[in-house]
Formats: sequence, C-alpha cells, structure tokens
Amino acid sequence: MHDTMTAHRPYKRALDRLHAVGLRPTRQRLGLARLLFEAGDRHITAEQLHGEALAADLRVSLATVYNTLNQFTAAGLLREVVVDAGRSYFDTNVSDHHHFFVEGSGRLEDIPGDHVVLSRLPDPPAGTRVARVDVIVRLEKAE
Repeated sequence: MHDTMTAHRPYKRALDRLHAVGLRPTRQRLGLARLLFEAGDRHITAEQLHGEALAADLRVSLATVYNTLNQFTAAGLLREVVVDAGRSYFDTNVSDHHHFFVEGSGRLEDIPGDHVVLSRLPDPPAGTRVARVDVIVRLEKAE
C-alpha cells in the first residue's frame, strides 16, 4: 500500500532514512538505499548490490558501492556480517539477531536473538566492553 506522497516521490523513504542518520542524500546514496531497503530484510554482498544497481540503470562503480555500504554501516543503517576473511554480507536487519550460514551456497538466514543463549562470556580486556555478540552457525548439507 503506497500513500499518495510516496507514489509521487519514489525516493521519499530512502531520503527520510538518510536524513535520519545525517547522511547527505547524493544520487548514488539515494539509489543504493532504495535498492537495499525497499525489498524488506535481506543479506547482500557489495557485488550483488553493484549488479542490482547496474540492472536498475544506476551507474556506480563497485568502489562507490563498497564506500556507501561502509557509510551506511557506520551510520547504523546496516550490519556487516563477516563470514570469512574477505567475505562480508550487509544485513538490512539491524535488530539483535544471529545467523545460519550455509556453506557452499553462501546463504545467510536470520536466527532471532532470543533463540541463542550464551551462559558465560569471558571478561573483556581492560579498557574495553562488549558491544555486541554475533553468532554464526555454519551449516553443511546432511549426507
């Protein structure tokens, strides 16, 4: 269901999101925000988003996509999920939750935060505090 304002201003939601976190709404940021957030919660790599941008006639370089994803993450619009060295997904769901990672297919699935219970964490080193705990449960195809 679209209200009249949104129907006439297709970038309004993206614009509002960027304004809410203090990011200047450049053409690239607006276009990438619209691709990222209008499809509901999702996990996406920079390469996948770059492909979607090109398919939508949004001409941006892969470097610009990486920079924008990192800016959105720093602003709290996205969470980065690092599954391997050099392999990250960006998650539009920034709520407290964890992930299943399906080895081989590279698919990520959300696990609600209250479905993982940790009984004890080690004390953090002096001068630090625990900001967040991310659990990735790695799955493989059953034989």
